[in-house]
Amino acid sequence: MRYNCAVMSPNRLERSFFDRDTVTVARQLLGMKLIKREGSRRIGGIITETEAYRGEEDDACHARAGRTPRTQVMYGPRGFTYVYFNYGIHWLLNFVTEAEGFPAAVLIRGFEPSEGLDIIADRRVGRPKSQWTDGPAKLCQALNIDQNHNNFDSCHPDSPIFIEIGAPIPDSRVTIGPRVGFNKVLEPWKSIPWRFRVIPK
Repeated sequence: MRYNCAVMSPNRLERSFFDRDTVTVARQLLGMKLIKREGSRRIGGIITETEAYRGEEDDACHARAGRTPRTQVMYGPRGFTYVYFNYGIHWLLNFVTEAEGFPAAVLIRGFEPSEGLDIIADRRVGRPKSQWTDGPAKLCQALNIDQNHNNFDSCHPDSPIFIEIGAPIPDSRVTIGPRVGFNKVLEPWKSIPWRFRVIPK
């Protein structure tokens, strides 16, 4: 993957952050900063919602079908982006986790905008600020993320998509529950509590 971004972030999460249990990573991503750099501009904000997907046994995970051209990135190095088209309508952003060869990733479901607000406002025109990035498809629209951003190494110093160190979120401000949007997923995977969400102040 070639990158054109020349400005590095000293606070970028390193690969070791992602090289851990996916559920742990999903929880600890809350409060971190999701950033996309476009030229000299930074767009993004504080991650507020995530979901964990891990292993071929997880009936809600794309890797349940095994290694395919679509899921290949999930088997690759941790810290890479996994961007896929959902229901033929929306793009969704994930970050690969755990050891190479084991398919797992964390879906970024929401963030609180804090940088590039004018750009986000233009891309989410007609919506109130509270609804700019409160869903995985919405945040990809706000950041202009699509198939061209799949398989990016977010840990590479020049990658335009990355996560920065933020402020930890205490357990008292986090809700934990089942992942959402499934109709045909089997138990226990349908109800497993792998969704993490920051309670708004």
